[in-house]
Amino acid sequence: MTKNTTEHGNWFAAGGRAYSRFRPEYPPELAAHLASIAPDNQKALDVGCGTGQLTRLLSAHFQAVTGVDPSEDQLRNAPETPGVRYMASPAESLPDDFHGFNLITAAQAAHWFRLDAFYKEVRRVASADAILALISYGVLSIDGAVGERFRQFYDDEIGPFWPPERQWVDSGYRDLFFPFAQIQAPALVIEAQWDLNALLGYVSTWSAVRQAQQKEQENIVTRFAADLHDLWGDPGQHKTMTWPVNMRIGRI
Repeated sequence: MTKNTTEHGNWFAAGGRAYSRFRPEYPPELAAHLASIAPDNQKALDVGCGTGQLTRLLSAHFQAVTGVDPSEDQLRNAPETPGVRYMASPAESLPDDFHGFNLITAAQAAHWFRLDAFYKEVRRVASADAILALISYGVLSIDGAVGERFRQFYDDEIGPFWPPERQWVDSGYRDLFFPFAQIQAPALVIEAQWDLNALLGYVSTWSAVRQAQQKEQENIVTRFAADLHDLWGDPGQHKTMTWPVNMRIGRI
């Protein structure tokens, strides 16, 4: 194993600590669209906000944005943004004083929720005619041999370590229980220019990778990192990554 690949293997031990650094950023058009269909642009709530990837984008369109997440560690890594406050809270039991939100979002998070309890809270804290948007992004695409090796790793090698909830992400939330009048979502993609370090850092944030580590199967991940290093060329070279953005949008 080369020195560079050994360093890549060390990143996988970071787990969630790498989340804010390596997760892809949603396109600004997503927040702009959601703001355009909300009944007002006073208050937005981002549930399961993690380190605030979507929360920060909403602040450009709403007077006050609140991000909630059950993980204090995730919230500590959320950058401070004017007009945004973060609070620790599970999706199924939001603070009692929450009310009047014109937009409620859950980005790459709803598949972890107990949906019946979450939807009950959504109805309680929403304003009249508020919008609910459940957002996910699908499997990363990369051209060429790197993309083929990535897909093999995702489907065949790390695949068995994904929790059952991952099926909802892979299906684009298509079959997720959603008892609201649905609004057609725009076709959007996330695009990023990443070097090898960034891609492997992103993989380090996957729950499946952490599960493989816990089951002492980290060799699957380090072998993948070594293969990518061989296929990539100059590790500092940037390659185009794309993810499809999938949404269920409804009026509450």
